[in-house]
Amino acid sequence: MTDTSTPHSLLQSYGYTERIAAQFRDQFPDSKLRPARVARTDRGRVLLAADSGLLHLATAGLPQQPATGDWVAYDAGRPASAGGPTIAGLLPRFSTLSRKQAYDPLSAEQILAANMDIIGLVAPFDRPLSANRLERTLVAAWDSGAVPLVILTKADLSGQHDEVAAQILEQAAGADVLTTSAETGDGIDALAACLDAGRSMALLGPSGAGKSSLINALVGRDVQDAGAVRAGDGKGRHTTTVRELIPMPNGAVLLDTPGIRGFALWDAEDGLETVFADIEELATSCRFNDCVHDAEPGCAVQQALADGSLERRRWDSYRTMERELASLHLRQNVSTQRRTGRQFAKLAKAAAQVKDYRGRREPRAGGPPR
Repeated sequence: MTDTSTPHSLLQSYGYTERIAAQFRDQFPDSKLRPARVARTDRGRVLLAADSGLLHLATAGLPQQPATGDWVAYDAGRPASAGGPTIAGLLPRFSTLSRKQAYDPLSAEQILAANMDIIGLVAPFDRPLSANRLERTLVAAWDSGAVPLVILTKADLSGQHDEVAAQILEQAAGADVLTTSAETGDGIDALAACLDAGRSMALLGPSGAGKSSLINALVGRDVQDAGAVRAGDGKGRHTTTVRELIPMPNGAVLLDTPGIRGFALWDAEDGLETVFADIEELATSCRFNDCVHDAEPGCAVQQALADGSLERRRWDSYRTMERELASLHLRQNVSTQRRTGRQFAKLAKAAAQVKDYRGRREPRAGGPPR
């Protein structure tokens, strides 16, 4: 790809636009504060892209921890004797890609990316494509507030990519589907056309799917290590180990992510309704409003399963994610109740102490006790 873009400042190269500038002025009218974008997070510190350069700042004590892609305000004029520049706050996010923290029994949220315009769901042609995985990540992508885009990679390794692409298009729940090959360059210009200056795209997919190679092709040079893929099972090693923003020459921004094996949903009911809109529509035709779609008479869902108009695999996928979200909310409610109970106990104890103090009989000044 030939770079025909005009030069950008460092901040502009990370997606800073007049829209972000206007939001920043409204949110942080203090002229001492300067805008920056979180390019990477790492154990209580962030790498910020600012007009003054790349800055490493600590995040301890912030009421809201920044995520990769966040826009922040920082105090550039804070003297070194006071600790140097510090983050003063975050701009509200217009999109948030989240999942449930892996192996976390307390159901904590893990934010993978903030302020992305596009979530690129990367699926390679060199291994079987999982419809369940695609549906699950589409649910999270639609729920994030960004626009999903299914990117099929390594088209040069498959002689049936047109048939596979047509199949994926049927499962994409309204998302566009692009077929690409970083090796031959096919589809790269079409993908680059989706990324105007100021737009940001996160790439999400398993290890070895070709995300790093795709980024190198879009940027026009090797900025990411593209590792080899095992011939036995098509799996790759994790060449990307952190989520980091990568600027394109035209002012668009890419976010590479480590390969994700599993994706536990986080508060994604809206995304579930979008991806499975056909099932949601079917449910409105059931005879009973409280139909659970099992053995009730007049169940439109069961009728569609029986006549084949609804695929059993798709129904099972929907029910699995529906139960997963219900279980998540149950654990969240229990956790909230426990936390609220502890807070109530502290308040009750404090109130009792105040009552006990006020009930004491203190001697009246200049006279006998009351």
